[in-house]
Amino acid sequence: MPGKIEQRMHIKLASPFIMEMWVIIFLVEFVKGSLLVALLPVYMENILGLSVTVVGFAFALQYLGDNLFRSPSGWIMERIGYRWAMTGALLLILVAVGMIVYAKDAVSLSVACLILGIGTSPLWPCVMTGITELAGLTKSGSSGAAMGAVEMASLAGTGIGPITVNFLMDHGGKSYQAAFLFLLGCAVLVVVVALFLPKRIGPSAPHVVRDMDATVSEVAVPAKKLRPLESLRRTLHQVRTTLKVSRLLYPALFLQAFAIGLMTPVVTLFARTELHVTPNQFSLLLIAGGGITVLALIPAGRLVDRIGTTVFLNIGFLLAAVSLALFSQVRWLPFAFGAVALVGISYALILPAWNAFLAQQVPKGERGTVWGLFLTLQGSGMVAGPVLSGKLWDSVGHGVPFLASAVVMVLLFVLHLLIVHRTKLKLKLS
Repeated sequence: MPGKIEQRMHIKLASPFIMEMWVIIFLVEFVKGSLLVALLPVYMENILGLSVTVVGFAFALQYLGDNLFRSPSGWIMERIGYRWAMTGALLLILVAVGMIVYAKDAVSLSVACLILGIGTSPLWPCVMTGITELAGLTKSGSSGAAMGAVEMASLAGTGIGPITVNFLMDHGGKSYQAAFLFLLGCAVLVVVVALFLPKRIGPSAPHVVRDMDATVSEVAVPAKKLRPLESLRRTLHQVRTTLKVSRLLYPALFLQAFAIGLMTPVVTLFARTELHVTPNQFSLLLIAGGGITVLALIPAGRLVDRIGTTVFLNIGFLLAAVSLALFSQVRWLPFAFGAVALVGISYALILPAWNAFLAQQVPKGERGTVWGLFLTLQGSGMVAGPVLSGKLWDSVGHGVPFLASAVVMVLLFVLHLLIVHRTKLKLKLS
């Protein structure tokens, strides 16, 4: 019997929900990465003759739609369940790709990018809420390995998508139409997979919203009997009363994505202008960083479940700071490979530990709404980072965005130490 109990202490990565979300995340990031990295920038500028400003505006709408609708989508998911929240959202991705196939002007493409962002917005609130609920059903509440698995799916989709589409373009006579139709097929497939998601995790009882002024012994009121505005008011009240996290967590959420946003727009430019790499060498650089991260995510996640998040986050933040600062200064390719590999290792330590750390902060009530709030704050850093990165690149120096990202990592290290210290202090006082 002890052996059987021990087996239930961790989330099974082969559980249907994890496997289905793994496929959904991979396919969504595959489609998104293919469009945003490989197809749309070239298609909009070279084929449709649109300016770079229009391209940037369309992409900004995609990030805006994704970021703004994360909290509402988490709230909606709490009410209607995983299956229909995800299916409805993924249908919007299908609509967006279909619009892109036939769009010929800036307005149509910009609207399509906005719809694409709205369609992807429930993805992470749903998967994070689901993993948190699954962890709650285990004895230990460990979620590191599952977080690592979904991050691996995301990174794999983002990387494999552009490579696959470029291959199709090279061997398909530069046919954008064929590439878009292929992505349309992927969008159809991901909608089909979403239909197999469970409506709820755990007990099959419908979602309820308790009257916060009532006693615990009073009967819960079904959410569907409440008016939408009343349900929203009670939700916000429940979040305020149950979400007891350190205020330092909110800037940390912003900075975690801000550090990535500082690097994203200038990595390719830095490799070409400062390291003078060929396209094949740049692909190897991506493999050295992203490949190491992907391969190390699940082992790192399992260790997070055993050891805890603190050690991994402390080491990860400091290693990322050192390796990013090193990368900003190197001009010899072998050293660049070493620095990129260290960045990859640091993010393999940070990503599952950070998500598991956030999962510990999420209260049992309104998990979807709280995850939506966390991910919105985090996503705002991803929006702000590229804006500052471009200004630093143009005005100060080509290596400065990476140095700025390194400084942010040091700030995250300090904030995390303070959050952990204050949490331990509160537990002692209570």
